[in-house]
Amino acid sequence: MTVLEEPVNAVADDTAAADRSDAPPQVDFDTSPERYRHWRFSVDGEVATVYLDVAEDGGIVPGYELKLNSYDLGVDIELYDLTQRLRFEYPQVRSVVLTSGKDSNFCAGANIRMLAGSSHPWKVNFCKFTNETRNGIEDMTEAGQTWIAALNGTAAGGGYEMALACDRILLVDDRSSNVSLPELPLLAVLPGTGGLTRVVDKRHVRRDLADYFATKSEGLGGKKAVDWKLVDEAVPRAKWQETVSARANEFAERSHRPSDASGIALPELDKTRTDDSIDYSYVSAKLDRDQRAVEIAVRGPSDDPGELDATFWTLAFTRELDDLILDLRANEPELGTWVFRTEGDAATVLAHDQYLLDHADDWRANEIVHYLKRTLKRLDVTSRSMLALIEPGSCFAGSLLELALAADRSFQLFGVFEEVDPDADPAAITVGAMNLGPLPMGNGLTRLQTRFFGDENAVAEIEKRAGEPLDADASRELGLITFAPDDIDWDDEVRITLEERASFSPDALTGLEANYRFAGPETMETKIFGRLTAWQNWIFTRPNAAGESGALRKFGTGQRADFDRKRV
Repeated sequence: MTVLEEPVNAVADDTAAADRSDAPPQVDFDTSPERYRHWRFSVDGEVATVYLDVAEDGGIVPGYELKLNSYDLGVDIELYDLTQRLRFEYPQVRSVVLTSGKDSNFCAGANIRMLAGSSHPWKVNFCKFTNETRNGIEDMTEAGQTWIAALNGTAAGGGYEMALACDRILLVDDRSSNVSLPELPLLAVLPGTGGLTRVVDKRHVRRDLADYFATKSEGLGGKKAVDWKLVDEAVPRAKWQETVSARANEFAERSHRPSDASGIALPELDKTRTDDSIDYSYVSAKLDRDQRAVEIAVRGPSDDPGELDATFWTLAFTRELDDLILDLRANEPELGTWVFRTEGDAATVLAHDQYLLDHADDWRANEIVHYLKRTLKRLDVTSRSMLALIEPGSCFAGSLLELALAADRSFQLFGVFEEVDPDADPAAITVGAMNLGPLPMGNGLTRLQTRFFGDENAVAEIEKRAGEPLDADASRELGLITFAPDDIDWDDEVRITLEERASFSPDALTGLEANYRFAGPETMETKIFGRLTAWQNWIFTRPNAAGESGALRKFGTGQRADFDRKRV
């Protein structure tokens, strides 16, 4: 992880921090264990133990200390990298124990000084990334690495939310350690990284008890925390290590992961970034600041599927796309429209997809598909307009067709560009097996099922055409694209769409897109991103929380917040 110094304009004083430049620090999400400042882990056979041990002076920007094992974006970037390495580099790990490297407490949650001094976009992106990492921990259980929260001290706010992402929660029973969600009574905000949702939807805490718990800043511990389903076990300190070890071994025995496999080392990304471009091996982005847009090109594989290692095309391109999404979200908030193109051979893309599906019993193939699924979900919840341009030479097939299906609009050229290459094959898309189940959205449906929600016949007709290259007429007839202009109208239609998008309110577009992207059933994921996050983001802008007399500003000063008492 690298933070470039030039854009940073942050100081320790809270008032000055509030007035800092809108330009956030330039953040690099690529890191590695030897660069961690806040996390360490050990592996003992089938069990990994992960220690949160935050360096107080290790904030990602100046202006606050990370006291009481509190965290900021830099801490979460390391946690995300750690989860990825456990999945790919340590296949023998079947259970993961999450605990604190401090003796006195587990985690105090997101750093309050950081939140009080951060811009609204910084807070929103921070919470979104944290939510995605929590969801990834839950996805690890599905992939055979079950996480167990071993709370060896108090877990407050985001610290408890981190534990809620785990499959089992153990709390030390020492008459002083509690779990709590104190955000509302102390800070006038919500537990914004899944806490409210997971308490009732995952832990099945009764609604009235959950209401009391979320307004009681000191929280609950011991037997009452167990009785209310806030934790699974309250363990006396004398039996702590024994019980944690026993639970880790029990979950390890249930896992299907191999015990003798070699991992896939994840090398540093080959990335070049300038002010107007970001380039990797298979993904590149041109930053068009005049149009307030990003042109993203994804190159398909040039060879047939080979060894399932870090060079396997699907894994390599997914790592690059994942990093690009995070980079653009954090560092380029004013580039509001992303335009996706692909280039390469569709058949080779489909061959890589099929290779992964044919080797589904291989943990490596399974992890690669899970990773692609998570990255596409990250794209779904990104607050940017997305367009897909399907042209001759494109390879929107199978896994890469998902980019077009995730887009808010798609354009497929009717015919060819006569003045460029009149002999080219017309633009085509191909539905493959990857589009029919392995890569669900957060609503539990495929992007095809979501696109045609309530119209099972439309999906069935598309499934019949799987494997067939579809030209613009066929794609339009099946409803797989939005528009099919010819080469005379192509440039104008794309230009008008980009100009129109750039003219609209970014806030309104974000709300529009978020509502339309998730048709169908509500799940815990859609509730977290579509309900809890939306409310939290609104509350972050309200004076009761973020104003000069709001609770975030007044916390720790000895002064009470001055609330506007009108209910809105």
